[in-house]
Amino acid sequence: MSKPNIIFILADDMGYGDAHCNNPDSRIPTPHLDRLAEKGMCFSDAHAGSSVCTPSRYSILTGRYAWRSRLKKGIVWQWDAPLIEPERLTVAGMLRDNGYRTACLGKWHLGWDWQTLDGRRPNDTLTFGEHELAKRAAFGENIDYRKRIGGGPVDRGFDSYFGVDVPNFPPYAWFEDDHLTALPTQDKPNNLYGAPGKAVPGWELERMIPEFTRRAVEFIETHGERERKTENTPPYFLYYPLTSPHSPVVPNADFRGRSGIGLYGDFVCEVDWVVGQIMGALDRTGTFDNTLLVFTSDNGPENRTGDDEGVYERARRAGHYSMGDLRGIKRDAWEGGHRVPFVASWPAVIPEGQRCDQVIGLCDFMATAADTIGIDLPEGAGEDSVSYLPLLKGRVDRPIRTSLVHHSAAGRFALRRGEWVFIDGPTGDENGEPEWLKEKRGYSPHDEPGELFNLEADLSESANRYGEHPGIVSEMSRALNEMKGGAQPPARSGASAASLSE
Repeated sequence: MSKPNIIFILADDMGYGDAHCNNPDSRIPTPHLDRLAEKGMCFSDAHAGSSVCTPSRYSILTGRYAWRSRLKKGIVWQWDAPLIEPERLTVAGMLRDNGYRTACLGKWHLGWDWQTLDGRRPNDTLTFGEHELAKRAAFGENIDYRKRIGGGPVDRGFDSYFGVDVPNFPPYAWFEDDHLTALPTQDKPNNLYGAPGKAVPGWELERMIPEFTRRAVEFIETHGERERKTENTPPYFLYYPLTSPHSPVVPNADFRGRSGIGLYGDFVCEVDWVVGQIMGALDRTGTFDNTLLVFTSDNGPENRTGDDEGVYERARRAGHYSMGDLRGIKRDAWEGGHRVPFVASWPAVIPEGQRCDQVIGLCDFMATAADTIGIDLPEGAGEDSVSYLPLLKGRVDRPIRTSLVHHSAAGRFALRRGEWVFIDGPTGDENGEPEWLKEKRGYSPHDEPGELFNLEADLSESANRYGEHPGIVSEMSRALNEMKGGAQPPARSGASAASLSE
């Protein structure tokens, strides 16, 4: 069998409970994701590298926890320098070195080398990774939008790129490869959601998803046509990080009202439509069977925006829980912050209609891609990545990992081992969980310095077992500190839970 095409679709802030394959009680129709799950494998225990977006994206593309980089908490803000180190191998670079055509469409959010009018480097003035909204808005006047923008996708392994940095960050303009397609010459209108800054005249937030999807379909169909006409056509890797359902919550007219629970639900319906468009293009070109198609999300659902009611109020009002039965949302160390939907299809390899309950991380994509094309990762690359190819091949009864490190927006750590998760802090909450939800789900307060949950018995993390199992706490704390110090987990797993029993 020839090397497969690889497509990685990354939703933005879509919760574990939004898709029916994870949550039968979801109020949002997701027929295309449901079909993808029927065609392939749905993972119930997949985790982003962080409960916030920039570090998750870093870990996907590098196979490395972002907290090992200089970003110890939070995200990259507008005008910040690139987070991915120039010398670090990415999935795209690895695949390109092995004959793949590589393309990125959508949201980057990993920093750029911006040029300025006076020659100052942005992070000589702005503190890397700090919000500093007023200072950043002012510094935007010093950006030279005519110059090459380095440090982005085409400098990190991709042959081509079209997208936006972040949908609610300036400049409000299309990026193509290493430049803007038009100069942002006016201030963003006040009625356009997002941080203050420059915009291309007539910029419309609603255009992003249709334009990215049109280009993705065109990319697939052009490759399929070339494959029909030319022998030995190289395979491709398409990384498609969506801007949805992240704020600005701007579903297009065809999707408004479709979910029946509000604009966020309608925006998830548009995400589902994207999956259908990609699947349709693969079907039409006859390339579906030998394409590894992955759909997932960068973290849990959002609750802090100026244009949406947020996950908790939506759950109270409409009865739709974007986090499903999990506790926590975006930014939290609890499961709902980082456990994400994950569906993979590859009919030539993955048995249909499979469900996998083994733990995987989005950081495992790099090792999986290397395994898929039959190469070993070079020394120093993808050091936190473990291949889940054996799971894709149907060997779902055996875990691939002994442990996985979780990380919150504020920099709090947690460690997963077997059925246990240890949170290294007095709470996994970084949003202010509402009292009505605590009462509804039976979440009780505690005064322990940390949290320990048995996810097999208590998926919603309602009973803190920290005080009951000091031996497990001690062992997991020691292991976490070792990993934070640079030690790597074993590549393959044995009976990880058994070693923690008391």
